[in-house]
Amino acid sequence: MGLVDTVGLVLHPQRNSKIAIDTIIEWAGGRGVTVLGLPEEIGRIDCSAVPVDACALVDRANLLVSLGGDGTMLRTMRLVANLCTPVLGVNLGRLGFLAEIDVDDLPRALSAIDDHRYQVEARMAVSTTLPGGPAVIAFNDIALVRVPGKGLAAVAVSVQGHPFVRYAADAVIVATSTGSTAYSFAAGGPIVSPTVEGFLVVPAAAHSTFNRALVLSADEEVTLDLLPTCGELAVEVDGVVVGQLSAGDQVTVTALRAAAQVVRLGDRTFYERARRKLRVNGSAEVD
Repeated sequence: MGLVDTVGLVLHPQRNSKIAIDTIIEWAGGRGVTVLGLPEEIGRIDCSAVPVDACALVDRANLLVSLGGDGTMLRTMRLVANLCTPVLGVNLGRLGFLAEIDVDDLPRALSAIDDHRYQVEARMAVSTTLPGGPAVIAFNDIALVRVPGKGLAAVAVSVQGHPFVRYAADAVIVATSTGSTAYSFAAGGPIVSPTVEGFLVVPAAAHSTFNRALVLSADEEVTLDLLPTCGELAVEVDGVVVGQLSAGDQVTVTALRAAAQVVRLGDRTFYERARRKLRVNGSAEVD
């Protein structure tokens, strides 16, 4: 008996996913597999996927297929955070780090998953609760970002309750190893293997003397205190603004091990993706 009986779809809001969806539905039809999708997403496309709400999608699907890019993949991972549901990423545009296959590979990949011929790569997340707001989970990063014209991000960083450093910067980013190739990388942070159970604290465009990133264990927690000189900051979770903070506010960020399970079929390694995406051509030659 196959592993998959219900596939859930999560779609990019703009990219054309019609061919990919038709391929999945054709594959599913030959195996008696049900295909589910969110009404507002599959409603844009003429297909026979069953519309269900997000809760039903997560409860019923034993495989989620993300059709889009890294942003869609991150959203899919957040939907099933802390569950064991595997997530298959299908690339519909620019090469990303998280998607495993292209559309042409879908039938082969789905059959491999159904036959138990795949691995899962556990991905860590970071989590915090905003002052007076909800708990949030990020698989790339939680970033405190200056609002133009409202002053710098002046933030005191404490690890396990022990004060360590104060940053004055355009942003202070708390990134997972997955997110080390995203905003953190653009801010000068290191590339970290996604298998590393740790996270980063990285200042972007630091105006302070100390401008280095911190690498923390997944067992540690980091507290960010907004100093009296801090301007108004936007809180971004995986690139989406979810709230605002101001001087005197405090957030504590902790790691969540194995918060998502990403399907890997062994076709490409993280380092192959990184070389292609970041255009790493090798080390410089010295005469």
